[in-house]
Amino acid sequence: MRKKVAILLSMVLSSAMLFSACGKGDNAKTSKEDTFKVGLEAGYAPFNWTQKDSSNGAVKIEGSSEYAGGYDIEIAKKIAEGLGKKLVIVKTEWDGLVPAVTSGKIDAIIAGMSPTSERKKTIDFSDNYYKSNLVMVVKKGGKYDGAASLQDFNGAKVTAQLNTFHYSVIDQIPVVNKQTAMDNFPAMRVALESGVIDAYVSERPEGISSQEANSNFKMIELKDGFTTSEEDTSIAVGVAKGSNLTEKINKILSGISEEQRSTIMDNAIKNQPAAQ
Repeated sequence: MRKKVAILLSMVLSSAMLFSACGKGDNAKTSKEDTFKVGLEAGYAPFNWTQKDSSNGAVKIEGSSEYAGGYDIEIAKKIAEGLGKKLVIVKTEWDGLVPAVTSGKIDAIIAGMSPTSERKKTIDFSDNYYKSNLVMVVKKGGKYDGAASLQDFNGAKVTAQLNTFHYSVIDQIPVVNKQTAMDNFPAMRVALESGVIDAYVSERPEGISSQEANSNFKMIELKDGFTTSEEDTSIAVGVAKGSNLTEKINKILSGISEEQRSTIMDNAIKNQPAAQ
């Protein structure tokens, strides 16, 4: 009798464990299907940044106690809502964004990324969700404070972010002292503050943010500036090749007016942390 009871109990426990395992698998699958995973640096204010709390609508970064805020976050929230999914932010280094989306680690890149022809060889892009102009960021009161054209930066030590078109346009400056590209904007701001560089190439929103965050910085809008293409100065959502998200995202983006986009950017510039 004891042997029969033991066998019966063993069968019941095995069935319970199997049921539990199946349940966990189903929940995990459902959870993945219900999320919209977005990759970004969280270090490119006002497009995206890292902060300590959820103030001003910031979203918690996956696997971290920190939060991400900024223009990209607000756009990502609207897309996630339109898709009927929960937004998950995955903080990823710039060079790791494209591999992350092609491998399926994230569903989309919403990180102030331009849909260049080179990137289009590897991933697909949505319609544009922002368009900006290139600027230079310099030390206020410094040698290049009054610059108005590329020629005014002759001999200047200039850099830009690694693996961006910002870095390639530096070659348009005559007799420029082109410096090694840097990994991110916080690093460039430190280099500018310390005098390691004289200027860095950026986009207008980041330039405004830079001078708002540090009174020693000044954004220079060049009258005779860089020659760029539409694809260089536009910003779009990156997704995996052939993704069915492209059409859905485009539909959601079409519902965000230019006025709304401008308001979102103005708020992002106003809300960025001083350290960013």
